[in-house]
Amino acid sequence: MRAGFTYLLLGFLWLLHWLPLPVLRLIGRGLGKLLYAFGHERRNVALINLRLCFPEKTEAEREDIARRHFIALAQSVLDRTLGWWASPERLKRIIRVHGLEHLTDSCGAPTILLSAHFVGLDAGATRITMDVEGCNIYSQQKNKVFERVMQNGRKRFKEGIQLSRQDGMRKIIKAIKAGYPLYYFTDMDYGPKESIFVPFFGVPAATITGVSRLVRLTGARVVTAITRQVEDGYEVEISPPWTDFPRESVEADTLYVNQYIESQVLRMPEQYFWVHKRFKTRPPGEQRFYK
Repeated sequence: MRAGFTYLLLGFLWLLHWLPLPVLRLIGRGLGKLLYAFGHERRNVALINLRLCFPEKTEAEREDIARRHFIALAQSVLDRTLGWWASPERLKRIIRVHGLEHLTDSCGAPTILLSAHFVGLDAGATRITMDVEGCNIYSQQKNKVFERVMQNGRKRFKEGIQLSRQDGMRKIIKAIKAGYPLYYFTDMDYGPKESIFVPFFGVPAATITGVSRLVRLTGARVVTAITRQVEDGYEVEISPPWTDFPRESVEADTLYVNQYIESQVLRMPEQYFWVHKRFKTRPPGEQRFYK
């Protein structure tokens, strides 16, 4: 993407953030329908994922979830302009957070803030950083102009610590031990390196073991933060710390994390990130799902 077009697009997005949320959501609904109609590759990925995870549902039911997902995803992308540019007062009205007190521990124990790839994850992260200086891990973008805008958005309210996936585990451990809550995700397929196969909705999924390893290395508590997209904005739910974690092994820990994410997907299946090739990495000899 050429720089001139990138700046033009960013200017258009900046204009969108002035719109009332219902208007922004209406535009997102139309965009989501277009993406579902013409985004053949990602639509097929979403439907394959839904067939694997919900074999008991009819194809019509799975297609309905996929359509609603594309709408919710498109709306969340446009809502991101609010996180980048809207006033703090407006953001606090639109994004409500519950359980913020769970991010601090009276004994000073470090915290891992476990989340999952729902469409509201960026809204939740923005709202949390208005109150808490934390650490997050990001994937580097090919478009450096967009990456700079996204980085500025992440650091808009509190600087925190921004680490790329290329920075390695040592810097993450250092940040956790320094008292920065780590906003952390495990539910993407990052390939076979440092992953193990554990079931996700009954399907073996390559899953990183980071939560288990970090807890065992740092003594961190695990609290969860799940953001739900609602009609008038977002609701962020931060849980009390898990009391039964870590478990007897890294494998048991990783399965426990996947089962937790499953329980949240069942609450709002249309908001999970189905367009990601979650089952791309397969056990040796197993047929690939995506063509």
